[in-house]
Amino acid sequence: MSDTTPAAVFERSLDAFLSKDMRAWADLCAEDVVVEFPFSPDNLPSRLDGREAIFEYLRYYPAIIDIHEIDSVTVYATDRPDTVIAEWSVQGQVIPNGNKYDMAYATVVTVRDGRITNYREYWNPLAFGQALEGVAFG
Repeated sequence: MSDTTPAAVFERSLDAFLSKDMRAWADLCAEDVVVEFPFSPDNLPSRLDGREAIFEYLRYYPAIIDIHEIDSVTVYATDRPDTVIAEWSVQGQVIPNGNKYDMAYATVVTVRDGRITNYREYWNPLAFGQALEGVAFG
C-alpha cells in the first residue's frame, strides 16, 4: 500500500493524534484543506478553512484532552479512490476536570497528492459536552 493513499494518510493522522503532535497532524493537510465538524457545539467552530486554521484549532487539544488509546479503527474504501470513511474510537481523560473521555467517531477523508483536502468528522456532541463540562475554550 502506498503511503499516499487515503487510508495510509488517515492512519498517519491517527498516529499524530495519539502522539499529541498537532503540527504533524496539520502537516498532513493541504494548504486549502476544509475540515468540518457537523455536530460541533455552538461554542466551537463547525468548519475550518486552511492548514493553519486547523493547527490553531488543534494546538491546545493535548492540554485539554489526553487520549490514552485509539481502541478501534475500521477504514472503508469508497467508490471514489481519493476518499475513505473510517469508524474509530478513543479512550482518554479530560485534563482540566478529570472526566473520562471515551468517544466514537465517523470520519470522511479525501486525499489529493498525499495530503488531506477534506476532513469531515462526526461525533456525539452530548457525550462531548458531558465530558468537557465546566472546561472553558478560547
